Amino acid sequence: MKNNNQCGKCGSRDVIRIPGGIAAHGSGNFIPTGGLWHGTAKVVRYLCGQCGFSEEWIESPEDIAKIRDKYGGLA
Repeated sequence: MKNNNQCGKCGSRDVIRIPGGIAAHGSGNFIPTGGLWHGTAKVVRYLCGQCGFSEEWIESPEDIAKIRDKYGGLA
């Protein structure tokens, strides 16, 4: 959905982008990578307005690097 603005399940183009963020008391859509406010990677959601299918993406290369540094990789 992120790359072609089309749902991969039903084909609808009614795609809603929900930005990641951090809210009060540590709530929000993010992955912890260190301290509460600066040590986070924002997770952006894409939601199909037709069927409800959703995807989550880390859009920032810097956030991807922070996740890799904290959690490593499988390879």
